[in-house]
Order: sequence, then C-alpha cells, then structure tokens
Amino acid sequence: MAKKSKKQQPGGTPATVALTAAGVEYTVHSYEHDPSHPSYGEEAAEAMGVSPDRVFKTLVADVDGTLTVAIVPVAGQLDLKALAAAVGGKRAAMADPALAERSTGYVRGGISPLGQRKKLPTVLDASASSHKTVCVSAGRRGLEVELSPDDLAGLTRAVFAPIGRG
Repeated sequence: MAKKSKKQQPGGTPATVALTAAGVEYTVHSYEHDPSHPSYGEEAAEAMGVSPDRVFKTLVADVDGTLTVAIVPVAGQLDLKALAAAVGGKRAAMADPALAERSTGYVRGGISPLGQRKKLPTVLDASASSHKTVCVSAGRRGLEVELSPDDLAGLTRAVFAPIGRG
C-alpha cells in the first residue's frame, strides 16, 4: 500500500516529480478513492490509517487579490483571518474552485501544495511542526505523499503560522 520512493515512478504527478528532483525522502500512499465520501481529507486519513491531525488539506484562498495556498489539518478548518494576517493581508476568502484548479494545475480534492503550475504564497499550519511527518495530496484523488513538515515548508517556501482551527 505504501511505497518509498527516491526515483521517479511511471505515471508520477508533478508533486512526486518535484519531490524526486529535490532529493527529499517521502513515502507514497495510494488508496481507492470513493467519490461518494463526503470529505477527501478524512477519506485519505481513514484509508491510510493515519490520524487526521497528520493529514493536511491544501486550500487556495484569495488574500487581498493574491491567490494564496493554505495547508491545514483535515480534522479542522482554515481560519481565513489568520491566513490573511500570516501573509500581511487584510481580507481572505476562499478562491473560486475553477481558478484554484487553473492556477495549481490540479483538480479539487487532489490539489497538492507541491509541483503547482504557479508558485503561490504558501502558509503551513503551525501544528505540522509537532509531527515527524505529515501527509498531503500527491496531486490526484487517492494519492498522498508523506514527508517531514520542514521539507514540505522548504519546497513550497511556506511560512509556519497558526491558521487552522477546530
């Protein structure tokens, strides 16, 4: 079910290609996606047998006209005010899903913070630093990558900030 990877696998996603190119240690987790499941992130946590506080969802918000990536635990929600403050903005709202897909190159439910089409400002919830590894989408529904929070932050140029709640 899980596979360690240091070299590019056939059918890799831009996220796994970016991880391989960076020489970062990561583990790929693959599972059968159920389209009827109400939450992509909770489905991933259940399928992998991982605590939902270690599985992070990638959300795209509009902060004062700038698309911004927020990475928060699937067990909680994004605090839009905290996200705006983390990047020096005033107001944040969730981005239009079609715009998020066009900007990142990924589909909703499979948006990875890694290997995105455009480099967007990125904020990783501070709770990630309390874990040895975290899981994020590998760029497609049913595919996750597990890596250290520091590697995730380094590759996405993310800042750590308390942007999650609940």
